[in-house]
Amino acid sequence: TGGHTTEILRLLSCLSESYSPRHYIFADSDKMSEAKIRSFEQKRSKTFSNSQFTLNRIPRSREVRQSWTSSVITTLYSILHSLRLTYKLKPDLVLCNGPGTCVPVCISALLLGLLGIKRAIIVYVESICRVETLSLSGKILYYFSDYFIVQWPDLKEKYPKSVYLGRIV
Repeated sequence: TGGHTTEILRLLSCLSESYSPRHYIFADSDKMSEAKIRSFEQKRSKTFSNSQFTLNRIPRSREVRQSWTSSVITTLYSILHSLRLTYKLKPDLVLCNGPGTCVPVCISALLLGLLGIKRAIIVYVESICRVETLSLSGKILYYFSDYFIVQWPDLKEKYPKSVYLGRIV
């Protein structure tokens, strides 16, 4: 939702025109992100005339305060939807930054690679607000991402696989 979307759009604003088309994936109940993405892409189209993007929705994998037990079921449901979508899109790169929606998408992209269909590079950027510990998404994707970027030196010390680039959002 709001904060994660703002962070990812800041990252995307630094990318060149060659990162096109962009396929945004967000929870089906997230209206705020859709509006922010449309606004961002409208501004971007003034600089890059051939800019292409799609908006894609998947079921939310976990609601705030949802029990851990029931979140396993909703996450599996979200993975099924993500598998269909990642198979259709066959992304080269999955860039994500922490909302629960990114976990099913990354797992789906990983499965496509394991099945020999299409290997995507997974880049996870931990949120700037995560200073001392990883988010739940970060704790899961730390083991599966190709690049795991943190924005605080303390996290780099705790998680040696991570890449510390300073504050990037």
